[in-house]
Amino acid sequence: MFFVDTIEVPGLGNRGHLAGGEHTAVVVDPPRDIDRVVAAAARRGVRIGHVVETHVHNDYVSGGLELARLTGATYLVPADARVSFARTPVRDGDEVTVDEAAGLTLRALATPGHTPHHTAYVLRERGAEVAVFTGGSLLIGAVGRPDLVEPRLTESLARAQHASVRRLADELPDATTVLPTHGFGSFCSSSGRATDDSTTIGKERASNDALTRDVDAFVADLLAGLDDVPAYYTHMAPLNADGPAPIDLTPPAPADADEIARRLAAGEWVVDLRHRVAFAEGHVSGSLNVEADGKLATYLAWLVPWGRPVTLLAESPAQLADAQRELARVGIDRPAAAATGNPARWLRDGEAAASFPRATFADLAGRPAGERAVVLDVRRDSERAEGHVRGSLHIPLHSLRGRLGEIPDGRVWVHCASGMRAAIAASLLDGAGREVVAVDDSFDGAERAGLTTTTPA
Repeated sequence: MFFVDTIEVPGLGNRGHLAGGEHTAVVVDPPRDIDRVVAAAARRGVRIGHVVETHVHNDYVSGGLELARLTGATYLVPADARVSFARTPVRDGDEVTVDEAAGLTLRALATPGHTPHHTAYVLRERGAEVAVFTGGSLLIGAVGRPDLVEPRLTESLARAQHASVRRLADELPDATTVLPTHGFGSFCSSSGRATDDSTTIGKERASNDALTRDVDAFVADLLAGLDDVPAYYTHMAPLNADGPAPIDLTPPAPADADEIARRLAAGEWVVDLRHRVAFAEGHVSGSLNVEADGKLATYLAWLVPWGRPVTLLAESPAQLADAQRELARVGIDRPAAAATGNPARWLRDGEAAASFPRATFADLAGRPAGERAVVLDVRRDSERAEGHVRGSLHIPLHSLRGRLGEIPDGRVWVHCASGMRAAIAASLLDGAGREVVAVDDSFDGAERAGLTTTTPA
């Protein structure tokens, strides 16, 4: 009897997988913090015999190379992937034994589209196809994006993606479990978060656009719906192709109030990980608020210039350790320094904490008619196209730091879809000396307050 354990990476919207029998197992697309994978194998009492990659990842640093080195496992990487380290190249049709006693084998299927070399892996139990690890090809109700490799390849990869998904559906039984890596909030997915937690070939055959629409219609809609790409993606594939260094989760150097002030004065990034409510009530002036419980790695790595030193401020050592782990998954390896506690410990004697108000969309609708104010929408283009606050200025969060000069004078009421990104933006504006109000509310509140329109801005 076989098993499949999922290693969730919710902050990045990804999943790795550990699959095997009674004695040995294979790991597919492991995260960088491989201690979680090793612990999962230990709980099962199995040896990791193979580590496989579906592709060279564009959105996170892989732990595959280090996991294979640590465990002595065979490291399988698609043959056409250009990498700088020793590995066992995998080609279409190649098959390896996962657990001989259980009759488990893994067969490679070339599925280009997300990348030119993308490969899916079919898990067989005594010859019967029981699961397929689809990486960034067939996702739950979607497919992997085709635009992350090279703009000139995007359309051809989109067409290849359509063909690859159809190949999976043609060659595998309807009952085959589909186990993707992306699609649970990852920007590698062609659509938003998966509405279901699991799926099969049969379910996807009935509902996935790649399997219900002809190639021209599918490609046209896929390309029209592609969203913004996080800036740090540019660095992930080269890191993975070169062979990532082992993760280092030892605690960063402690920073006192003088050290925090010095780093801010030097133009470094000081990031407060506390909840947005606590940050708004009091924080170190000039610090950036990115909640530890939100999509920390995605948004911080998207905003911070690559390689710029980052100092973390956390409410507890546990929060700090979790944040350090999450950031290491996207190549922010070592915080320059860190402090825990609250602003009372992070401010020098005589310094006052900065603060700004929070509000709802109802408050925005009820503000004084003569108030000199700017309503700033920091959502992505695709979100704004579905409706926006009348008269609002639109600057997506990931562009805001370089476009602060475009915001007119006056009090800035900043909003997003739920409040988290608005808090990040508010902290940027507050640090730049602007008077700001963070709208901490669901966008449904804007509709209820009568503030929205779908007329193009």
